[in-house]
Amino acid sequence: MSPRRAAAHTRSALVDIGARLLAEEGPGALSTRRLAAEAGSSTMAVYTHFGGMSGLVREMVHEGFARLQRYLTGVGRTDDPVADMALLGRAYRGNALANPHLYPVMFGTFPLAGFTLSDDDRQYGRFTLTNVARCAARCVAAGRFAPADPELVAHHMWIATHGLVTLELGRYLVGPFTADAVFEAQLVGMMVSAGDDPAAARHSVADSAARVPEVA
Repeated sequence: MSPRRAAAHTRSALVDIGARLLAEEGPGALSTRRLAAEAGSSTMAVYTHFGGMSGLVREMVHEGFARLQRYLTGVGRTDDPVADMALLGRAYRGNALANPHLYPVMFGTFPLAGFTLSDDDRQYGRFTLTNVARCAARCVAAGRFAPADPELVAHHMWIATHGLVTLELGRYLVGPFTADAVFEAQLVGMMVSAGDDPAAARHSVADSAARVPEVA
């Protein structure tokens, strides 16, 4: 492995390991010595790559949203914008389930080892919402959604999906109302609440289930 590739691997490993330690053991587990032992690197690696622990936590936030963006941009554009919107919801959930250690850090939902997210940190990932706003505009233009501000529609979709994902990761959704069952109904409900016809919404949501892309 080349020195540059090795350095990139170490940087990525530290981000994932740090987020996992936070999620599984809390902020007390996040120390340079513990990180170095888990990553097989020196304690200086945290300072070399991130300038310190605060920089590492900030990079967790940035990496979490970078992965979310890869999921969202993996959604192709079709002639059915409502199916595309449902697929964006599936991509959002898919990213959270694939990166459950990073997801809470992205939104600062627990103490971050003495580090507090700044306003800039909290707004950093908002660029990912552009994917949803653009799709909402297409839904409105196609007459499937009622006339509305696409960014407001995107926020409604985000808030609803984030709520379900948070409960799912916390293992609050159990049978018979499992996360899978509730999510399908929620997707239809979100489309109908935006103005779509219930039958058309059910058809588009069902179609979207067969189009979930694989994300590397």
